[in-house]
Amino acid sequence: MTTNAPRPEILRYTAFSSDPDGGNPAGVVLDANALDGSAMLAIAADLGYSESAFLTAPPEGLGGEEGRAYGIRYFSPKAEVPFCGHATVATALALAERVGPGELVFATRAGVVPVEVVDEDGTLRATLTSVEPQVEEVAEADLVEALAALDWPAADLDPAFPPRIAFAGARHLVLAAATRARLADLAYDFARLEALMHQLDLTTVQLVWRESATVFHVRDPFPVGGVVEDPATGAAAAAFGAYVRELGLVPEDAVLTLHQGEDLGRPGELTVTLRAGDPRVRVGGTGTRIG
Repeated sequence: MTTNAPRPEILRYTAFSSDPDGGNPAGVVLDANALDGSAMLAIAADLGYSESAFLTAPPEGLGGEEGRAYGIRYFSPKAEVPFCGHATVATALALAERVGPGELVFATRAGVVPVEVVDEDGTLRATLTSVEPQVEEVAEADLVEALAALDWPAADLDPAFPPRIAFAGARHLVLAAATRARLADLAYDFARLEALMHQLDLTTVQLVWRESATVFHVRDPFPVGGVVEDPATGAAAAAFGAYVRELGLVPEDAVLTLHQGEDLGRPGELTVTLRAGDPRVRVGGTGTRIG
């Protein structure tokens, strides 16, 4: 963006809650064609949200209807990230308010992510479909370092949920707490965890506690983005869906509810849908404009 170029309109939406004070806020720029990466980063840093999304012209061959297919880039206050779920949902809702519900297609750095927006009794709900996920083992030394940075004794982990690194557009270390109290007590070494996450190319650490067969509570430290904790993390929810399916912890066809943000005073709800025969993960939720 040149110094004489007008500043683009910056929208503010929250995702995974219909309450502006809940969920995860995101900046949304619906026309970022005149912005370069440094300008996008500057806007994201100024907003201070965990991520902001910037729409650009669709790459050749993307497909989708005209006006409903875009390139998209995501920036935290510190860096560009390959994929962000909550900013995708926020952007889809902002677009749907202007062009109506229906199918949208986004070309992300991680791959093509379709989003369906539906109107449920006057409330818009967006559901993204992830890229094909992957789940991998965690080296013992890396797990020891992660627990040390979190100040979590290994005995506080739930043995039914072994640590793994899961990917569905971005990489997340999944660690399961044995109790809700363990999940609620989060005071970690920011610099130490950030260093490990850079080493392992992680976007967040997905901390989870299982309330019931299909209901989970989650928290996501995000020091690599310059944020202590992400209030509602769609990319991590997608990765978690891949994780529980890979390990056989839920049926192949399942609908999971993830509660996030309660410990931050910004409660949100994410719906994770798994379908037999389709490796991709669907993550959905509501949202609303802020201000």
